[in-house]
Amino acid sequence: MKRRQFLTAAGAGAVASAVAAPAIAQSMPEVKWRITSSFPKSLDTIFGGAEVMAKMVSDLTDGKFQIQVFAAGELVPGLQALDAVSNGTVEACHTVSYYYVGKDPTFAIAASVPFGLNGRMQNSWLFSGGGNELFNEFYKGFKVYGLPCGNTGAQMGGWFRKEIKSVADMQGLKMRIGGIAGQVLQKLGSVPQQIAGGDIYPALEKGTIDGAEWVGPYDDEKLGFNKVAPFYYYPGWWEGGPTVHAFFNLEKYNALPKQYQAALHAACTHANNWMQARYDAVNPAALKRLVAAGTQLRPFPLDVMEACLKASNELYAEISAKNPAFKKAIDSMIAFRNDEYLWWQVAEYTYDNFMIRARARGG
Repeated sequence: MKRRQFLTAAGAGAVASAVAAPAIAQSMPEVKWRITSSFPKSLDTIFGGAEVMAKMVSDLTDGKFQIQVFAAGELVPGLQALDAVSNGTVEACHTVSYYYVGKDPTFAIAASVPFGLNGRMQNSWLFSGGGNELFNEFYKGFKVYGLPCGNTGAQMGGWFRKEIKSVADMQGLKMRIGGIAGQVLQKLGSVPQQIAGGDIYPALEKGTIDGAEWVGPYDDEKLGFNKVAPFYYYPGWWEGGPTVHAFFNLEKYNALPKQYQAALHAACTHANNWMQARYDAVNPAALKRLVAAGTQLRPFPLDVMEACLKASNELYAEISAKNPAFKKAIDSMIAFRNDEYLWWQVAEYTYDNFMIRARARGG
């Protein structure tokens, strides 16, 4: 080959190589974030939602966007996770927004409120019913951006040291319960306490509290509540399908490249689906183990359920009268819930009810 031909061929090869290199990969910066959880590592499903999300963000960005996950207490206490994101101490947190009702009761509605939506309905409202948009307008006031990043499905009603036979037994009851549900129980004469997950067992064991709710059989078994309280009640009327959120510092989220923002959205949606599927898979066996070990499973008496529903509606009306953001969100949720149950009673409930009865008959 002549020298001129060689140089021409070499030059063409270099140009082709430059064109072939993926332009998007070249433009992706290295970003390292930290996300603080409100949960201990021992609760692999609810804590695991943050890990699942972080891994997918890394996978979607070829490792360019890394999010390191920290358990509750490693960076900040579990119930201060949102504050750390709001003030820029960390870039993100994985938490349940009803922990922050002390700032504004509207936070509760984004996660779950008494007699609210079940898990399927909650996802439908947030993703397709305008819920995410509504809440991110609200979150701006706290300098954060939120995305659903987990759902536990319907929760249990909690562990009690003594039987709950009627609404009279709620009087004076000291109970660990999160969010706005504690205000509902106050109307029944109970004494609510907000305690982080890792601190519930010793409080229940010592009798500092009479009852406690957490999530459901799988997590409750891990935390050992059955060893210090014999009665396990259902359903958790205060959490029909609570959303676990990932919150991002708003300024840092807005500064991300668009493809990184898209990666966060995709990863959070994946983690949201993963968590609910995981709980649905592991809760049945855990419930069997608990009952086999002596746990006494009980439904809440009807008068307790009716009294709590009445108290919930009264509380929503009281808060709505003085908090426009809460009123906007609760009105949206209730309207969505009413339409959903119109459909549910025709299809989902009818099918499930038949299949439950068929199972009992051995069908």
